[in-house]
Order: sequence, then structure tokens, then C-alpha cells
Amino acid sequence: MECQKEENLKFCRCTYEPCSKKGICCECLKYHLRMRQLPGCFFPKEYEATYDRSFELFAKLVMERKV
Repeated sequence: MECQKEENLKFCRCTYEPCSKKGICCECLKYHLRMRQLPGCFFPKEYEATYDRSFELFAKLVMERKV
């Protein structure tokens, strides 16, 4: 499968500038799952900016219907 990096970048919300995984979703997802996190694109903009990518925050946002 060929990476669609340029297309993926249109939807990437990650604000962490030195990130080498931007637009490479498979690497980003693998990286975050190892740390019990989700990538920034799973979160609303204001929550992504906190860099709290935890499963717990995501579940809380789901329960509050914010995602």
C-alpha cells in the first residue's frame, strides 16, 4: 500500500511541530497506541493542543459528546 501522506496532511491536527510522523498515519497510530494514547486527529482542536492524548481523556470527551 502506498502512503497518502499529502492527502493525510490535509486532515492532520497535530500541532507538535518536530513530529516526524505527520501525515504517516500508520506510524503515528502505532507510536501512540504503544503509549496507551490516540493521535491528535482523534481530538477536537482545543483538546489536541493540550497534548493529553490519553484513552481516558478520549473516553471522557465521548461521554460528554465532544467527539
